[in-house]
Amino acid sequence: MKNERARSLLLGAVLAMAAFATAAADVPETQTPGRLRVAVYADFPPYSSKGKGIDIELGKELAKRMGLEPEVVEYAADEDMNDDLRNMVWKGHYLGTRPADVMLHVPVDKYLADNNEQVKIFGPYHLESLAVARNPKQIPPVTGSAARALEIFTREKIGVETASLADDFLLSVLNGRLRENVLHFTNVGLAVQALKDGQVGAVMAARTEVESALGAGTPFEISQVSMPELRIKGWALGMAVKAGNDPLAEALGKAMQEIDRDGTLARIFADNGATLQKP
Repeated sequence: MKNERARSLLLGAVLAMAAFATAAADVPETQTPGRLRVAVYADFPPYSSKGKGIDIELGKELAKRMGLEPEVVEYAADEDMNDDLRNMVWKGHYLGTRPADVMLHVPVDKYLADNNEQVKIFGPYHLESLAVARNPKQIPPVTGSAARALEIFTREKIGVETASLADDFLLSVLNGRLRENVLHFTNVGLAVQALKDGQVGAVMAARTEVESALGAGTPFEISQVSMPELRIKGWALGMAVKAGNDPLAEALGKAMQEIDRDGTLARIFADNGATLQKP
């Protein structure tokens, strides 16, 4: 009986070790064993700001699904996306900040990918688009061609974030006729506050940012910007890892699919006052 019990204990130990080895083999290689370093943008609500936001929660959930400890780092945006990919993914910042294992909020775009061979871009999880939030008592629905939809802003003020897609579009459309009525703010939150305070009649910005900044029960109306003059109708947001790290990309992709499939992704967006839009 003692020999049988000893054999059973030995078999159990062997099986446990085999299971542990299999689990370890399934965990992709990261810079720090057992940890997933996730890069997100700093000061970018509702995606990430001071330790909270959609991408911060998503980064933690990805690590959890992969059996890793999360290390979410907020990086300051550089001059353009190419610089951000260099700083956050494949090289690190020249001031000494090391890159992450994965970066979130990366446009899944062929042109961007072709011009950044040092990274692998994949895993779209949200479709972002331009939207207009407006005071319906002051601004009519923004629909149709630019000449029709935006004519009201030759007389009324509209707020935008400085150096954003909405800013570039409104300053150039209709041969620049709207320039004097485009008010600039350092972020979308301040533009939305100006709308609430009556300083502007509308705000044009990324839909998720506007929706979250307005909050629930708002009297203002939000609609997607869709007009022939706007070439970019929407852009998918995904992830990026260093080129060649296919096992990590595969594991992240599977984890993201699970997070989406069981409703966790939609809940994360809802908890931050935004609506998930499937790519």
